[in-house]
Amino acid sequence: MNNIKNIGPILIIIAACFWGSMGIFVRKLSEYGFSPIQIVSIRITLAALAFSAIQLFKSRSGFKILPRDIPLFLGLGFGSILFFTVCYFTAITIMPLSTAAILLYTSPIWIVLMSAIFFREKMNSQKLVALALAFAGCVLVSGISGEGITLKGLLIGLGSGIGYGLYSILGTVALRRYSPYTVTTYTFLLAAIGSWFICGPANMLSKFSAAGNSTSLIPFCFLTALITAVIPFLFYTLGLRTVEASKAGILATFEPMVATIVGITCFSEALTLHSGIGIALILAAAIVLNWKQK
Repeated sequence: MNNIKNIGPILIIIAACFWGSMGIFVRKLSEYGFSPIQIVSIRITLAALAFSAIQLFKSRSGFKILPRDIPLFLGLGFGSILFFTVCYFTAITIMPLSTAAILLYTSPIWIVLMSAIFFREKMNSQKLVALALAFAGCVLVSGISGEGITLKGLLIGLGSGIGYGLYSILGTVALRRYSPYTVTTYTFLLAAIGSWFICGPANMLSKFSAAGNSTSLIPFCFLTALITAVIPFLFYTLGLRTVEASKAGILATFEPMVATIVGITCFSEALTLHSGIGIALILAAAIVLNWKQK
């Protein structure tokens, strides 16, 4: 049992590392003319198909859910996955990317607060120190400019952080009744359905037909879903079985750190002093969070 508990934080950190590579795939798909919301829809829809196939292979009985739990899965699909991605991609169009990223990564704060309210998780000094280190690290890594912030942008940006954090809260509840495979399958199926109402499906499909090398585009779309959604969300959900929601939210701040490293190695972006300090703070947060107190 201890081995299972010990692997939980590792699974969440691995998930964050996969999420951190998202910039590679988003930039490539943007070259084909897809809008951010369309990229989200492609990613979520193909992930839903993949999770359904996994569930079908694992156990068909996993598709059975109780009618009383439908609102729970609607909350996961619409209220979390779809809501936070729409808020985040809207935020990056009306404010600096660094500001939008930091507002997204207020999610650990919301998770800690919601966990204390709904799960009665203790707000000990270890968590608070780790939370402060992680958030400060995200601020430094993102390089907040503080420009272009409006009340509308602030509310939308905070909405992305709340929606992002909501997955940890609702996911923890769902995992008490269902397997991780059932949770991810229904979450992404519902999110995918919702995404088709806002992505402009006719326009999106026309871009597939207009692509000269569609034989390589379609496999790349599947790869995008696999790397940025299927693997990380499955690992994160598996990790939530043994890791408190508040701790999981803090560990997920590895994502902007990895995104910075990807930018340096893949896109020749410069490593600034404040980014380096931010990476160190995020690593320190993980160490503090998992430090065994006697």
